[in-house]
Amino acid sequence: MVLTTATPAAEYVESSTFASRYVRDPLPRFKIPENSMPKDAAYQIINDELMLDGNPRLNLASFVTTWMEPECDKLMMDSINKNYVDMDEYPVTTELQNRCVNMIANLFNAPIESGEAAVGVGTVGSSEAIMLAGLAFKRKWQEKRKSQGKPYDKPNIVTGANVQVCWEKFARYFEVELKEVKLREGYYVMDPVKAVDMVDENTICVAAILGSTLTGEFENVKLLNELLTNKNNETGWDTPIHVDAASGGFIAPFVYPDLEWDFRLPLVKSINVSGHKYGLVYAGVGWVVWRSKEDLPDDLVFHINYLGSDQPTFTLNFSKGSSQIIAQYYQLIRLGFEGYKNIMENCIGNAKTLKEGIESTGRFEVVSKDVGVPLVAFALKDSSKYTVFQISDSLRKFGWIVPAYTMPADAQHIAVLRVVIREDFGRSLAERLISHIKEALKELDSQPSHIIMKDSHVGAVAEAAAEGNKGGEEAKSAERMIQEKVTKQWRNFVEIKRVGVC
Repeated sequence: MVLTTATPAAEYVESSTFASRYVRDPLPRFKIPENSMPKDAAYQIINDELMLDGNPRLNLASFVTTWMEPECDKLMMDSINKNYVDMDEYPVTTELQNRCVNMIANLFNAPIESGEAAVGVGTVGSSEAIMLAGLAFKRKWQEKRKSQGKPYDKPNIVTGANVQVCWEKFARYFEVELKEVKLREGYYVMDPVKAVDMVDENTICVAAILGSTLTGEFENVKLLNELLTNKNNETGWDTPIHVDAASGGFIAPFVYPDLEWDFRLPLVKSINVSGHKYGLVYAGVGWVVWRSKEDLPDDLVFHINYLGSDQPTFTLNFSKGSSQIIAQYYQLIRLGFEGYKNIMENCIGNAKTLKEGIESTGRFEVVSKDVGVPLVAFALKDSSKYTVFQISDSLRKFGWIVPAYTMPADAQHIAVLRVVIREDFGRSLAERLISHIKEALKELDSQPSHIIMKDSHVGAVAEAAAEGNKGGEEAKSAERMIQEKVTKQWRNFVEIKRVGVC
């Protein structure tokens, strides 16, 4: 006779995470809990909360890579416990970083001899890269001013109002005045002529953007170089150029090889690029390279020996992971020039498909350009009934994250939607997004208008324009007033909703 022992039902219940006390008690939010919990319970609880995050693949707001090959994922996981700063302990990882710097510098046509090491460093994204490049320009300018016996306490940078917020951070954190060239309707990048007009003896550099965050457009660095060269010759200054190629640096060399924007232009002294954007690596890696050693002041480079041998370092942080650097090297040798070219051309083709689909609705004006980062930025032709912000909200129910935003000064009355085309956004997804945009428009068309005109004058103008009593320039002015009012109300609404820390 075989004897069996029945397991109490309670034990089966307790073996389930969802029936345990760990999911019955409120989760810790402000204080570390007194007691431990099982690893499977901790995993399940956090994993369940993360399900409420958006799908990265459908996050069309981001330029950041959301897919890599499994082999690269494995390399990253295998090196996730390596601290990059321990160069003496991980010399191969250091060597891989140096190889990446050399490859990127050569890609940007740096004037270095064959086999000669380039000057550059891996960073935690382009924000740190820009901070380092900005510091180098500031220090070079200060040293020259000191040697001339001139004041060196009021440095400034000239750039367009379309720059990414990291430039504003640099200016504020490191006490540099940011002189911005204002935008205008129909022209959403820095005007080189206006930029050079703003340059003075305190300008440490002019920053050009290769791939504006707003529209993806490449600024005319070649014209900027010509105009600034002429001004330098007239004034005796030597104002240099930095190119923020965060988005476009891994696109232009492969798709627009004849476009002159890089070290082929004499005044371009440094360039940054984001490896985690079109460099095709997960978030957390950027690069900055300099034309020559003379463009990076020696006193900004630190030498340490308490981790082993002498180690030069020029970073804002100290410890950082090695995974993204190893992943960057993987992508560079795995894809090669041919692979990157194929991927970027495919992205541009998918952007064209999306653009044509959006234009076919007859409801939008595309404000992005064909030459630039593969993205589509588009504005409503008529926002008197609903706005791009409402369209953005409507697309959320399909899972799409499509940002809506207003342009900087002096084009802040223009509000647009923007879709960034990444490697993992294929043609089928582009076609699906087009169909969902059409569904969102149909649904919003069927609803009563939610745009409330609180300003009586604007309301009167809108009513008159709607009745056809206004024509020509007056009608255009009326439409613009409506757009400005609507945009202002929505900007205020977005500000009210914004909570937490950035």
